[in-house]
Amino acid sequence: MATGVSGARRARLAEVFRFALVGGVNTCTFFGCYLLLHPWMPYFAAYSLAFLLSMIGSFFLNTYFTYRTRPTWKKFALFPLTNVTNYLVQSVGLYALVTWAGMDDRIAPLVAAVVAIPFTYLISQRILVPRKGQAGSEGTGPESGMDERQPSRLA
Repeated sequence: MATGVSGARRARLAEVFRFALVGGVNTCTFFGCYLLLHPWMPYFAAYSLAFLLSMIGSFFLNTYFTYRTRPTWKKFALFPLTNVTNYLVQSVGLYALVTWAGMDDRIAPLVAAVVAIPFTYLISQRILVPRKGQAGSEGTGPESGMDERQPSRLA
């Protein structure tokens, strides 16, 4: 029993590590796209397009690499909720840290971003990983030979 718990804990830690790695890659992708697009268009258009491109990349990296599951149109449509969650948690955190805790407004965004990571992780896992008995996941699982969470080609 202890080996099963230890193995599950290691698998979860590996998943969290992959999630953080994808977040770092996504941040670099966003910033790189922004810098490439900015000379050719207004800054907010470059920001928006870079955000959209990095979010699409993040979806595929998280599906295949982090959670090792298959992408679907439904998951793709719901995935922006992870970004909305991230934005809301960071915004509330930023406001609370600066206004109520008196934290320096140059450092507070970084702290708020770190605080948002677990929320974003849980929401993205809920969207991208099917739960047992979830509608649309019938016919998948180890007993059917079509396990939704198979090792990806990226891993």
